[in-house]
Amino acid sequence: MAQQNLVAIGRVAKAHGIHGELAVDPRTDHPEQRFALGSVMTARPKGAPERTLTVATVRSHTGRLLVRFEEVPDRTAAEDLRGAMLLVDTAGLPRSEDPDEFYDHELEGLAAELADGSRVGTVREVTHGPGGELLVLDVDGREVLVPFVKAIVTAVDIAGQRVVLDPPEGLLDAD
Repeated sequence: MAQQNLVAIGRVAKAHGIHGELAVDPRTDHPEQRFALGSVMTARPKGAPERTLTVATVRSHTGRLLVRFEEVPDRTAAEDLRGAMLLVDTAGLPRSEDPDEFYDHELEGLAAELADGSRVGTVREVTHGPGGELLVLDVDGREVLVPFVKAIVTAVDIAGQRVVLDPPEGLLDAD
């Protein structure tokens, strides 16, 4: 069996109602594709084994998705999934036509370098917040948050396994 490389497409916020519906915060630019009826994904609840889920119904609700999965029959089962990450295999994701659009898993592990080629760290993960995306860098064992904006991340070279940074003064300095 081929090993899956899973990537997050959403996080379960809470149970909704009494029929097993879940409020999901999507982490994808294409929620209509990732959460389409019949879509299969992996749920990774904290402190519990992973499980496979199949989308039975989905609808938008106040900035979230309300999703019911075939394997989640009621509120009790839904409560067990609170906080779970929803994941899909990267092999099933389509390539982007936009050269400035990347999946999180494509950025994770890339070397972070300055324009002169000096290495400053490694991209550990990408976080998504209300103000935009941040690259979480490992810089000599320290966590450094770098806004993922063109003015600071001037180039992303997936083939070359690197991102090029032009950080403002002090961004990469130790506290």
